[in-house]
Amino acid sequence: MIILVAAILLFGVVVGAAAQLPVPAALLAGAVLATWLLVFAVRERRPARRAGR
Repeated sequence: MIILVAAILLFGVVVGAAAQLPVPAALLAGAVLATWLLVFAVRERRPARRAGR
C-alpha cells in the first residue's frame, strides 16, 4: 500500500513539474520519453543472441 501512495505522490510531482514547462518543451520531453520506452520495448522483445553461437 505504501508503494501505491509513493507512486501517486511521485506522479503528482511529475505532473506539477510538467505544468510549469512551456508546451513545446513538454512535448519534446514526452517525445523523448516515448522514444526511449519504444526502444526499450523492442530490445526486450527481440530474442537474446548468445555470443558463442
